Amino acid sequence: MKVEIYSDIACPWCYVGKRRFERALAAFPQAGQVEVVYRPFQLSPEKAETPEPHRAYLSERFGPQATAMDARLEELGRAEGLAFDFDRAIENNTLLGHRLLRHALTVYGPAVQAALKDRLLVAHFAEGADVGDRETLASLAAEAGLDRDKAAAFLATDEGREEVLAEIDEARAIGVNAVPTFVFEGKWAVQGGQETSTFLRVLEQVAQETGTAPVAGDAAACTDDACEVPAP
Repeated sequence: MKVEIYSDIACPWCYVGKRRFERALAAFPQAGQVEVVYRPFQLSPEKAETPEPHRAYLSERFGPQATAMDARLEELGRAEGLAFDFDRAIENNTLLGHRLLRHALTVYGPAVQAALKDRLLVAHFAEGADVGDRETLASLAAEAGLDRDKAAAFLATDEGREEVLAEIDEARAIGVNAVPTFVFEGKWAVQGGQETSTFLRVLEQVAQETGTAPVAGDAAACTDDACEVPAP
């Protein structure tokens, strides 16, 4: 089974959704047969390559409700064992990070890409790192298992830029308009940072639909609205 996760490094719900999906996968008996790949998406592609404090950036975009939004995510994060430090967080354009993630997948494979994705999310949301800075990204890449010098050399070029932009355009073309969006086998999509139980139910249903798990009667329909979002 292949699961493609469309997400943005600057999306807090992608951070929560990743943790919940991983917990569901850990409880899924056929986890060893699941390939997870991260696909790019940008919530703010127009963002200049200039670091800004998260609090100021979010307040400018959403006004007074920004504080409540952050407080809600901090509460959810604690429940999931995730740290959010919005006072330290820095916002920047995420295209460089997406290029590096694509590089990790192409050169090192899905497992290293997943490790890098996790490292970027933690750095952004918990450590106040600027994930739009080339030197910072090279160091984070090394911590995730990539060769630092090669990562730095890659980031110094425009390699992969057009490919990432094309992937983002393709995501929008197939109906991805919010993140995270989890696409199973290119057919079934779940949008949002769903509960772990929902992700597990979807994994089980897709396994039955694709014949990768024993079928005990008819597969139960997913009643969560997010499970009904189709991938054209």
